[in-house]
Amino acid sequence: MAATRYFDLVREMKSAYNHRLRLVESARDRGIKPTARLFATTVPTVRKWLRRYQQQGPSGLLEQSRAPHQQPRRTAASLERQVVALRQSLPTFGSRRLIREFDLPVSHRALERIWRQHGLMKKRRRKYQRKQDLAAIKARWSLFQQISADTKDLDDIPHYWPQAQSLGLPLIQYTAREVRSGLLFWAFSQQRSAAVSAVFAARIQQHLARYGVSLRDLVWQTDNGGEFKGDFPSALLDSQHVRIPPAAHTYQSDVETVHRLEEDEFFDLESFTSRGDFLAKTHTYQLYFNLVRTNSHKDNLSPWQIIERLAPRSPLELCLLPPVFLDYYLNDSGGYDVPRLP
Repeated sequence: MAATRYFDLVREMKSAYNHRLRLVESARDRGIKPTARLFATTVPTVRKWLRRYQQQGPSGLLEQSRAPHQQPRRTAASLERQVVALRQSLPTFGSRRLIREFDLPVSHRALERIWRQHGLMKKRRRKYQRKQDLAAIKARWSLFQQISADTKDLDDIPHYWPQAQSLGLPLIQYTAREVRSGLLFWAFSQQRSAAVSAVFAARIQQHLARYGVSLRDLVWQTDNGGEFKGDFPSALLDSQHVRIPPAAHTYQSDVETVHRLEEDEFFDLESFTSRGDFLAKTHTYQLYFNLVRTNSHKDNLSPWQIIERLAPRSPLELCLLPPVFLDYYLNDSGGYDVPRLP
């Protein structure tokens, strides 16, 4: 019966050290060629392990790394330090976004490899149920066909909550997002109510009408919360109001997405010194989101770029409505009064 080939035998072994030691002892006793025949291998293989044993002793029979000693395409040390520093200062930004934002001359795989080596990669929780991707359908919608609106609690954000307590910062965010372009409008309040929602919607509607948007063709979509009843529908003027089915949260995916992004990219990172500083920084982020930040689900275009493509004569001012503290617009009788925009 023919002996099992040396290579096949070693490949199945957890550790080939003892087998190589027997091969070396045989080579010293019998010679190289007889050992090669006995172990069903080649003469160069026997010679290699005998030479290693003579030069390094028993440790020479251990498996050695086959990785190249030099990496000609290795990322430069200065660039590696830069991407590590960026990850530490912006831990919620993904590799592709950092490459785009900072024009980094490195692939996203190399970036993630560097982060992994420095222990800066977090494992993402897997989603056991995929949400239906409606990007292809929404890409066929008209500009200002639909605005999705919702509110967000800010008091459950660990980095923000202590600042809100000490500086009297708002606890509720009101968000509206134009679905086709992703254009973001937001404002803030200390309470969630229909009167505050009406102030929020009325400001946006006045702003859109001023810059030529047809309110009659616009639909506002909300959930079934009490803040979107009462005064809210009348504040929409000529626009229609529709509510999503109960518990159908995927209908609001556009506004839910921006809530997640802003928490990762803004509220988890920013520190504030006053209420005025809060408004200034929220406005800066809104301008970044509308004018600069590209969306991979929308052909890597920003909201303003999409608006320019679909309606080239649109004024830039369409994207510039600043956030406000909505409580200032409530009157003593519990209603609201929205002054005309200048």
